[in-house]
Amino acid sequence: MAIKASPTPGSKLINPTDHALILIDFQSQMSFATKSIDAVNLRNNAALISEAAAGFKVPTILTTVAEKSFSGPMFSEITDAFPGQRLLDRTSMNTWEDAAVIEEVNRIGKNRLVFAGLWTSVCIVGPTLSALDQGFEVYMITDACGDVSTEAHERAVERMIQAGVRPMTSLQYLLELQRDWARTETYDMTTGIAKRFGGSYGLGIIYAKTMFGASEGAHGSAPAVAAE
Repeated sequence: MAIKASPTPGSKLINPTDHALILIDFQSQMSFATKSIDAVNLRNNAALISEAAAGFKVPTILTTVAEKSFSGPMFSEITDAFPGQRLLDRTSMNTWEDAAVIEEVNRIGKNRLVFAGLWTSVCIVGPTLSALDQGFEVYMITDACGDVSTEAHERAVERMIQAGVRPMTSLQYLLELQRDWARTETYDMTTGIAKRFGGSYGLGIIYAKTMFGASEGAHGSAPAVAAE
């Protein structure tokens, strides 16, 4: 018997209400030694996912390690997206072993968690594998993570995937939250974030809208027709 298709999204796709985002140790001291991604791309991608989560009202946990005594402040690209939000500072390398973070995870009450941060092999491997072990569905945003070498980052990503963590990218995160250009209430916000932080994709949006009034789906007005 043939399978009957239906125009509905798969259950493994994320949406703004079905997960929490956990951003870990995006701090100066951690970024100094990060070599698997350059600082410009790292900060850009951190800003992209932060603006996406804030815009779509995804519950988000911001956590640091030894902020005042060693590692320094969290990237302003992140904290600017969540003005006034409390940062949960830790002593543990594994975020999942911090009682205040776990209290916040339980308060939010989402079974699906998305992680990003520094370093991949320590501060992301630890909580993702711990959350998996406790029955959570876990995703990681690989290009918003970094490590002391490409080798360290790639082996950490492989280890997490083998354990059951699902990888995704920063731009993918934004577009999966939007997923339909007919969602007018978030259309301008999504394309605005893409224009600022979406690299060549964002430049393409700027070009298309500026040069000939293009718009995804049915948005925007048609380009003016020159008089004969």
